[in-house]
Amino acid sequence: MAQVVEEWYKQMPVITRSYLTAAVLTTVGCSLEIISPYNLYLNPRLVIKQYQIWRLITNFLYFRKMGKHSTHAWGRTADFFYMLLFGATILTGIVLVGGMIPYVSESFAKIIFLSNSLTFMMVYVWSKRNPFIHMSFLGLFTFTAAYLPWVSSSCQYFTNITCFVGLLCSCWCKCLGRSTCKSLGMVAGHAYYFLEDVYPRMSGRRPLKTPSFIKSLFGTEPVVVARPGDVIFAAPPMDEMRR
Repeated sequence: MAQVVEEWYKQMPVITRSYLTAAVLTTVGCSLEIISPYNLYLNPRLVIKQYQIWRLITNFLYFRKMGKHSTHAWGRTADFFYMLLFGATILTGIVLVGGMIPYVSESFAKIIFLSNSLTFMMVYVWSKRNPFIHMSFLGLFTFTAAYLPWVSSSCQYFTNITCFVGLLCSCWCKCLGRSTCKSLGMVAGHAYYFLEDVYPRMSGRRPLKTPSFIKSLFGTEPVVVARPGDVIFAAPPMDEMRR
């Protein structure tokens, strides 16, 4: 069994393997209190005034809840890395700029980890590129991947319906917090999808073409990404898999 897991791990593309390893080590380290999340979260003041630059990266590595994931082919390693770089830059920029806008700065100040947002950005882009794949939500109803971001966001509310009345308020606040992270991921994902897939078809130009120096750093093997575990998915029908 251990050998099978080792082989599966080694076969993963370098970007997926590196990000997964860093995220698991960070999350487990925090759970065991080896690392403190307070040293990882995004804090613009500490980044600028105390030069804690690592926070711009570590806030994407800590997941407060590790869920089950399923994997799907993505593309070339260089393109995948460039997409992650684009997403991380957009998400960080949104939070930093939002933190300087009156009336909404307090809300943005509460966003201290962007790992879920970055993951949901990948989910959004994947759903736009694979809109006709059939999925199932908890066996209750089926839908196509085009609606995946909306179903995934909505399920946060449904999973808290069974809470006690005394805890309803806190659960609702947690739902809103998760929804905000997913909303940011959808914004970043839509920006990437438009600039990478839609705009080139309209204009013939590709503004997000992966730079040559990034391509030279990685091979051309396919990349595997994960979908969030708060939705249970069904495999596509066999007739679709044969097409």
